[in-house]
Amino acid sequence: MPGEHWLANRRQSLEVSRHDLKNPEFVSAYEKALFDKLPDVAARHFTVVRTGRTDVAVIERDGNLHAVLAPDRKLVLWTDAGPWKVTMIDTSADLAIDPAVMRRIGQARKTELMSVHPVVDGQAGLLFVDGVLVRTLTAGVHAFWNVGRMVQVKVVDLKRQSLDVAGQEVLTKDRVTIRVNIAAEYRVVDPVKAVSAVKDFAEALYRALQYAFRKTLGALTLDQILEKKVTIDEEAAGKVRADMAEIGVEVSDIALKDVILPGEMREILNQVVSAEKQAEANVIRRREETNATRSLLNTARVMAENPVMLRLKELEALETIAGKVERLTVHNGTGGLLNDLVKLRD
Repeated sequence: MPGEHWLANRRQSLEVSRHDLKNPEFVSAYEKALFDKLPDVAARHFTVVRTGRTDVAVIERDGNLHAVLAPDRKLVLWTDAGPWKVTMIDTSADLAIDPAVMRRIGQARKTELMSVHPVVDGQAGLLFVDGVLVRTLTAGVHAFWNVGRMVQVKVVDLKRQSLDVAGQEVLTKDRVTIRVNIAAEYRVVDPVKAVSAVKDFAEALYRALQYAFRKTLGALTLDQILEKKVTIDEEAAGKVRADMAEIGVEVSDIALKDVILPGEMREILNQVVSAEKQAEANVIRRREETNATRSLLNTARVMAENPVMLRLKELEALETIAGKVERLTVHNGTGGLLNDLVKLRD
C-alpha cells in the first residue's frame, strides 16, 4: 500500500510492479500467481466480478455506473478504488432492460450490450428473439440486452394509410388498352397477422387491387368506363376485403382515380366530342331561330289585330331612324311611314 517499504533483494532478484488506483481495474501478468499463492491478500485488496453464460453485470463505483460486463467475463477491481456495487441480471428469462437502468447506461455511454427500439403513438412493435415472435410492444422506448441472442423489433404503423396503384394497363371488353390509377384506404388491425401471414402486407394489398380492377374493367367497354364513374364491383371489392381481413388488414375505400388513354385514342375521342358539341350547337341555333320566327309571327298577328300597336311600332322605327341621321323630313304626317320605309329599303 502507499508508504515506504524495505524489502530484501538478494542477487538483485526483487521486482516491484506499481499500479495507479486512478485506474481501478487490475490487469497484471501476476494475477493468477497472486490469487493462487496469496489468496488472503487478494481477497483483501481485490473485488472480483464474474458473469455466467446468461448473466450481465452492472457495476457501479461510488454511485456512478462504471461498467457493464458481458456474459462469461471476469473483471478484477481494486477494492480501495471503490466503494463498488455489483448488480447481476439473468437474461435467460427476459432480455428487456428496466427503463431506469436503460437511462443510466445511456447517460454513461456504456451501450455496447444494449439495443434501443422506440415505438411511437399509432404504432406497434413486434419483438423477435432469434427469429421467434415473443410479444407486442406498446408505444414507448424499449431496450434489450443484445447478448447471446439476436434481438429484432419490427415496427408496424396502425394509422389509416392510402395505397396508390399507378399506371396499371387494362384491356377493356372492346379490346382497348388503357392505363388506370387506383387508390385504396386501409389500416392494420392485427399487426401479428399482418407480419406473420405474408412477407409484405402492403404488397399483398397492391396485388389484390390489381387483380380486382382488371376483372372489373375487363368486363366493360371503353364507352361504359368513360360514361360513368366506374367503381369496383361489389363481388371483387368483397373478395379484396375478405382476403386482407385474413391477414389482419382492414380495407375501407377503393376507387378508380384516373383513366389514361393512348395518344391515338385521345385524338379520336376529341374528334367525337367535337362533332357532338357541334351538333348540339346546331340544334340550339335552330331552336333559337325557330323561337325568333315564332316571336315575329306573334308580333305580326298582334299588330294586324290592333292598329294602335302598329302605330306604336311605326313611332319606334321613326325614333330609331331620327337618332341616326342629322335631318329627317316627314310629309303628310307619320301615317303610312312604316310602309314608305319598307318601299325605300326595296
